[in-house]
Amino acid sequence: MDAITALHTRLSTPRLTDPGPSQDDLACLLRAAMRAPDHGILRPWRFVILEGDQRKLLGEIFAAAQLVDDPESEPAVLDKVRSNPLRAPTVMVVVAETDVGNRVPVVEQVMAVAAATQNMMVAAHAMGIGAMWRTGRMASHDLVKERLGFASKDEVVAYLYLGTPTGSCKALPDESYEPYLRELPNA
Repeated sequence: MDAITALHTRLSTPRLTDPGPSQDDLACLLRAAMRAPDHGILRPWRFVILEGDQRKLLGEIFAAAQLVDDPESEPAVLDKVRSNPLRAPTVMVVVAETDVGNRVPVVEQVMAVAAATQNMMVAAHAMGIGAMWRTGRMASHDLVKERLGFASKDEVVAYLYLGTPTGSCKALPDESYEPYLRELPNA
């Protein structure tokens, strides 16, 4: 698939099953991430690839964070957060390991990691791999960051779920970009 077609047709795929991406596929996705714009060439991105039982460990981290937030959490709530990482055969945690003292603002460092994530999403689509970018409360939880080996200053930009698409995807309309254009206001 050519790049323009991939960009014009990419969809998030929330329903994913085995098989997940191969090691060669993951290497290709990571090479695509490395081509993202990166002011100052800081390379702030970090990737934690979880497969098999490692996804259950992430679920236990999520459950521990849930209990920090609500020690009275019902078992069903804990089961749900535990099961979230099992929605795909591969979960890539994409983190911006930020340098707060750098001349490049932290927001730009995080945007570079977001761009790297988008590169991987488009590359996955072009390769026939389903991808879903998830965040939520567990992306900003300090306990989760700590257990993943990061500092509270760092940002979990994405839990990138990867696998074989299953079921139907919500079709996006082929809408015009024109309603989103703005003119420079008169001064």
